[in-house]
Amino acid sequence: MKKRLLIGRYDEADFPDLQLENIEVKIDSGAYTSSVHCHSIELIELNGEKKLHGYFLDPNHAQYHNKEFIFDRFTKKRIRSSNGQMEERYCIETQIRLFNQNFPIELTLSERGQMKFPVLLGRKFLSRRFVVDSARTRLSAKNEKWTVELKKQTDDK
Repeated sequence: MKKRLLIGRYDEADFPDLQLENIEVKIDSGAYTSSVHCHSIELIELNGEKKLHGYFLDPNHAQYHNKEFIFDRFTKKRIRSSNGQMEERYCIETQIRLFNQNFPIELTLSERGQMKFPVLLGRKFLSRRFVVDSARTRLSAKNEKWTVELKKQTDDK
């Protein structure tokens, strides 16, 4: 039996490596990748090395705090956006804290102004860890730890 945490359609999470707390996250099982909303994303050169520079969240967002980031480890990926268009996005690896546990997560950085949820958690992060109950919300923020036991599926054909 595999145990997975039950998560609702949205929640709050911390990103300890990024010093971001109580950030609203939307569970998006329709999206493959996870993303965080950023603005002014650009490549800069510091000490002869390329770095990724920008700001988390959108200036119009209630939790915006003008937090600057500079990453020396990042990649670029081709992502199909919600409108079906292919676009290139920068991607970082960090930690997310849900249900009092840290999990590794890969986040693409996107400029999507005035979105209600600054973070989308996609299937790549959710699979093998969580089961989504769209009728529930804020289970991690409420510190309600529900686990679901899944029987290993076998083909008896």
